[in-house]
Order: sequence, then C-alpha cells, then structure tokens
Amino acid sequence: MRDACKLLHDTTLALARAEQQGIRVDTQYCHQEKERLTEKIMSLEEELETTKFVQHWRHVYGAKFNLHSGWQLSRFLYNVKKLHPPKFTSSGKMGATDDETLLQLNIPEVNSLLQIRKLMKVRDTYLDAFLREQVNGILRPMFNLNTVRTYRSSSSNPNFQNIPKRDKESMQICRRALIPRTGHQFVEFDYAGAEVRTAVCYHQDPTMIEYINDPKSDMHGDMAKELFCLQYLNRELPSHNILRNAAKNGFVFPEFYGDYYFNCAVNLACRWGGLPSDVWSKSQGISMPRGTLGNHLISCGIKSLGEFTEHVRAVEEDFWARRFPIYRQWKENWWKQYQRRGYFDMLTGFRCSGVMTKNEVLNSPIQGAAAHCLFWTFTEVDKIMQTEGWKSRLVGQIHDAMLMDVFPGELEHVVSTVKRIGCEELPKVWPWIIVPLDMDVSFADVDASWEKVHTYSTPKSEDLDELIP
Repeated sequence: MRDACKLLHDTTLALARAEQQGIRVDTQYCHQEKERLTEKIMSLEEELETTKFVQHWRHVYGAKFNLHSGWQLSRFLYNVKKLHPPKFTSSGKMGATDDETLLQLNIPEVNSLLQIRKLMKVRDTYLDAFLREQVNGILRPMFNLNTVRTYRSSSSNPNFQNIPKRDKESMQICRRALIPRTGHQFVEFDYAGAEVRTAVCYHQDPTMIEYINDPKSDMHGDMAKELFCLQYLNRELPSHNILRNAAKNGFVFPEFYGDYYFNCAVNLACRWGGLPSDVWSKSQGISMPRGTLGNHLISCGIKSLGEFTEHVRAVEEDFWARRFPIYRQWKENWWKQYQRRGYFDMLTGFRCSGVMTKNEVLNSPIQGAAAHCLFWTFTEVDKIMQTEGWKSRLVGQIHDAMLMDVFPGELEHVVSTVKRIGCEELPKVWPWIIVPLDMDVSFADVDASWEKVHTYSTPKSEDLDELIP
C-alpha cells in the first residue's frame, strides 16, 4: 500500500504540471461551429415537423408536444405505435429510449431525432464547455485521483476524458477545436489492449496468453467467424472489417465485462449488422461480398433475431467453456473471495472495499491496474521531460492514453523514450506483468488540430530530415 500511495502522490504532481501547461483551444472555430450546428439542428427539426410520424406524435400530445421528451417518445413508440421495445428502462415499466435502443428500431424519423440529439450534445456539452473554461485561449482540464473508487482518474472543467471518440463525426468536431502550441504537434500514446493484457495478469488463462503472445493470431477475427458463420475473414473487405469490430465491441468486450448473450445478439445483429429485430429477408443488413448479411445468415439457417440470439447463446457457452475456462474459473473464485472478505487487493497494491456488484468486483481490479500502468508511465516520462529540459510537454491523460504537445525536433526522441518507459521499463518494476506491453502512437502534423492524428511509424534514418522543419 505504501507503493500505491506513492504512485498516487507522484501522479497527482505530474497531472498538476499537465494542468498548468494547458491546451490551446481555437475559440473562433468553436463559435463558428456552434452557429453551424444550430443551423443544422434547426434544419433537421423543420424536416421532422413535416413527417407523418411527428405530425401523429403532435396530434397525440397537442400543446404538450415536446420533440425532445424521452417519456413522450417512449409512450408514442410503444403505447401508441405498438412497437415492441428492444429494451426496457431499469424500472421495467417503460420501453427504453436511449440511443442504442432507438437505433435498433431503425425508423428514419427516429434516426433523424438521434442525429439532432448528438449535434445538440456536441454543441451544448463540449463546445460550450471549451468556451466556458478557456482563459486567454488555454484550457486547463482538472485531472482528479480522489473521486473514482477503482483508483482510476477522472476529469472535470471540462471533462477531458469524455470527449467523444466512438462516434466519428462528434470526435472530429470536438478534437478540431484543440490545437498545439505554435510550431508544435500533438502526439497521442495509447496502451494497446491495456485492460485485456491486465486481465491476463490476474486470471492467467493460457488461451488468452497465447493470443497475446502470437502477433499472427486474431481473437476478434476468430469470434467474428464463429458469430457470423464466416468461412474466412478478410479485413480488407469493408463488411468483414465491420463484423470483426462488431465481434470485438459487441461480444468479446461485453462478455469480459459481464454482459450476456441476449444483449450481445441484439447489438450484433441490429446495431452492427443493420438487421431488424424480427424476421429477416435476403435484402436486409449490411452489404457483403455476395449479397447482404441477411442473405448470408439465412443461407446458414438463421432467419430471425430470435434464431440468431440462440446461436449467440451457443457461442457464448463455447467461449467460456472451451476457449477461456481458466478465466471463467478466476471470475468465480475472485467473486467468492470478495464475498468472504468484503474487499479485494489489486496487483498494484490498492485495496477496494464496500458494497459492490459482481460486475464491479470483477472489472474494478482490471480497470484500476490498467490505469495505474499509465500513471506510472506518465510520471516517469514527466520526470525525464523535466530532467532533460524538453520543449515538449504532457498535456492530457485519458484512462489508458496520454496526450503530448511535442516540439518537432524532439519527436523521435519523445516517441522512443515513452515506448521504452511504458513497454520495457514498466514490466521490470512490476514483475506481475506476464505478457508483453505495446503502445499505439498517433500524431498530427505541425500546427494541426487533434482531429488530424494519424498512425506514427518509426522513421528510417534517411527520413528524419523530413520530420524537422
């Protein structure tokens, strides 16, 4: 626990220096983009008002009609239109109207409403926060280590860790507002598969270790083939790439974090595959090399969401019984140990106690320890940065990633130093790390916004002159 306390102390100081450095924000862009988004939102709302769907909705509620009322939308969809809710609210009394649930309905007017919701959030939550919190064009987000019970970090004023990433349009709009110091460039370091690698250090499942140690293996590709009945997987095909991402984010990670086959099946088929939540036809779903996903699955004997759900149930059983039985046994042992003791200790020395759900007990030690790997790397890079007098600066931290504002002449040295610290030195300090660590590095060109990052590859010696203006 002494080492854990020291890590928090050192990380607090390093994050404070990142806060002090700050990040430039393009205020002119933020104002212009807010105006553009407002016009687009108004245009979408006007188009919606002319549809029979919204006119019927307005007729039902009269003067109380509210296009942005989730309660009204739920009652209208599930009580008036008699649609079957893909999911219910936590109380179980109403059909859910969260974005994921509404996407499964695949109704054009509802999709337009979701687009309006998204644009309003970008405008009112993110761009507004950038303008509100900036001082003389500089944002200084706060990074906190005292608010999350898993000993991860949080961020506020504004929440730098909540800037959109999954939705490409939202991410581009928000990241476009953040720019480096004049003559500098952004470089982002992200631990690859941080939580999967950390989980292995707890459960030590040999199949998972084999996947991580073999760069030619592809767990997500294997699961995509099993889930979608593919004989082969070619990531150069757009449809196969979609289905691999579906397996990764719609099945593998949800299963690791405690979700179950029913939710996964709906997500895989409707959100990723573009199929309806009932019986399928051959013309439905995303395009495949030969026809559509609906056509492909029907030819495999899966003709509806119900049949696909049963198929995913069988895949889930195989996933835990054959592929990762040691991981499954660890989860049961870890949960029982917590029930006996009322607490658990992380590999990094932190102790979590109190009333927690089973998913919290299973996920917290993994998420926490993965974040601590980033903390240790962040503090060590901060020390070297000060000792060597870099012009480059650490400016942000997002769970398993960190953002730097880099002087171009230091780019190669900064990248090699961070990767050495994070991937080579860290396992020497923490021997419990039993699998290799890796970092994805992306960077933007000089004076370009954070939106413009692309993959960094180690330059050849003859290319170095091109990196230095």
